Amino acid sequence: MSKIYKNAIVEKRNVLNELRSNNMTIQELRFFSIYLSKINPRDVSTRIVRFPIEDFQRIMGFGKLNLGQLRASTDSLLCKIVHVPDENGRGMRAFQLFKECHIFQDELGQWVLEIDAHDRALPLMFDFKNRYFKYELWNALRLKSPNQVRMYEILKQYEGLGKRELLITELRELLGIDKNEYAGRTGWSDFKKYVLDSCQQALKETTDICYTYERGKTGKGGKWLTVIFHIKKNKDHVDRLSLEEFIDLQPKAVGIDTAEYDDDTEMSEEERRIAKYGEEHLVLYAEAVDDEFEKEELEQIALILTRINIPKDPNLSGYDATLYGRQRYLKEKYAALKYEALRKVKNGEEPIRNRFKYFLTMLEEDTSRPLSF
Repeated sequence: MSKIYKNAIVEKRNVLNELRSNNMTIQELRFFSIYLSKINPRDVSTRIVRFPIEDFQRIMGFGKLNLGQLRASTDSLLCKIVHVPDENGRGMRAFQLFKECHIFQDELGQWVLEIDAHDRALPLMFDFKNRYFKYELWNALRLKSPNQVRMYEILKQYEGLGKRELLITELRELLGIDKNEYAGRTGWSDFKKYVLDSCQQALKETTDICYTYERGKTGKGGKWLTVIFHIKKNKDHVDRLSLEEFIDLQPKAVGIDTAEYDDDTEMSEEERRIAKYGEEHLVLYAEAVDDEFEKEELEQIALILTRINIPKDPNLSGYDATLYGRQRYLKEKYAALKYEALRKVKNGEEPIRNRFKYFLTMLEEDTSRPLSF
């Protein structure tokens, strides 16, 4: 694997950036950015990129890696679909971004993973001469959610103009937000808080651009139809981060089990969670809430936890003390959620119809007060 320096560049065609998000996790979005930084977009022969398996493991946020989990993660990458409209705008084509993953021992006996772009996707990644933008890879490495990475790319494309106006519906599509998310009475306020404001803070803290936004065109009752972003260079970002430094900051790999994977062997609960949620902290949070919430919901929960003064686990130290303290806190809050839901039913009160939003509200209440266990 070639060394990734701090000025590793991602070059991305505008048309690829403007496609509807294909529901990549934060780890998959980072991986795609890393892939783009490793290819030479002027040389299609660089389409196959090799990663030491330990680097892939840590980029994807895995703990102990077995072949079953590795298969689940590579299958997910191979299933990422893009929908490209025809030039006349009357039809579209759909195809995969990647066509093949190959895991093997190289000539030095080291386990590596090679990934190859799909033939149909090559025009999106190679041999383009105009209508593209670029950014340094480090900008994508510290962002913590898919919304943050996509918002960065959506606005980075228009940095030169300094302004971009988007329909709210278009922005939701570009971010990959389902029409049922941020709906209902509090939908718009939640969208502003967890998308517009959250991304604004994240980009200001960790990337080379920042933005303000304002209401554009309006509909009935002052409803926002468009949002206007004002984009400028961020002089206050943190130090640049190389890929090697990013990998070194991730929890170290526990080990790799290269034993043959038996399709007839049922995965354990822990293995199933690792395969589904990937990152160690999301696996622990999923356990705390009995797997009720999806990965994207757990990522929102994780963001809120960083704003709550949660006591650390006194029996551990460092990152583990923080992580397991948060897991313990979540278990207690989830038990409170179940109790409240049961109480409402017993008392004939209106039931909790959206348990995830109700749970977020419970967590938000703790962001402004000290806690103790």
